[in-house]
Amino acid sequence: MRYHIDTIPIWDAVKLDGECPLCALERKTELGEAERYLGASVMEPDIRIKVNDRGFCRKHHQMLFSMSNRLGHALMLESHTIENRKKTSQIFEKMNRAADQLINAGLGDKLNGKTKNAAAVITGEADKLTQLSETCLMCDTIRENMLRYLHTFFHLYKQDKDFSSRIAGGKGFCLPHTGQLIAVAAEELNSRELGEFIRMITRIEAENLDRIQEDISWFIKKFDYRYESESWKNSRDAVERTVNKTRGWCVGKEPVPEE
Repeated sequence: MRYHIDTIPIWDAVKLDGECPLCALERKTELGEAERYLGASVMEPDIRIKVNDRGFCRKHHQMLFSMSNRLGHALMLESHTIENRKKTSQIFEKMNRAADQLINAGLGDKLNGKTKNAAAVITGEADKLTQLSETCLMCDTIRENMLRYLHTFFHLYKQDKDFSSRIAGGKGFCLPHTGQLIAVAAEELNSRELGEFIRMITRIEAENLDRIQEDISWFIKKFDYRYESESWKNSRDAVERTVNKTRGWCVGKEPVPEE
């Protein structure tokens, strides 16, 4: 079959033969996005508008900071902070108007519910304040890209027998990505295809979760003096692989080799 810009990264991730090809693909996407936002693209008007409005979450600020481009990071922070200041000014103004009502409330105001309304305004504005720190442009972009890749995954799965065979004989996926795959499978596959896919994916997940369980159990046994002379088998990195299999990649060796 003919490969295109979306199918090639998926095939590349599968060929890595890791614990979860989609984790590798997601990490590669994340690293690419971080480099893009710290590069010249941050000066492009449409990108700058998005950065100003959404900003980045704690995790991705930490990631950007670690990439040692403090000027690029500072440029984004300056404009995002200016935009945030406009939003917080509106929030604080509404809060203070409500606060004045509470401070100056008489008995009649308390009886007719005005103080409750003022307190509700403050709570509502506090929610808006919290939401300002919960937006992340990188999270949004990665999520959009991964959804597109998930749909492309099933294009390959249906059209490329080599790909479907590789998946059926692989190490499976992390649990979060398994759930996402199954959800998209219900949209992309017909009834028979979906039934066959579910049988296949649950089989390989069960087999590989059992493998991970055996590895982590053996890792623990190796700290028992009775097993001191035994081989480590495949358990030296069992902690990392177990975490990454159950929660998605977050610890240990990078899932994507350095280029």
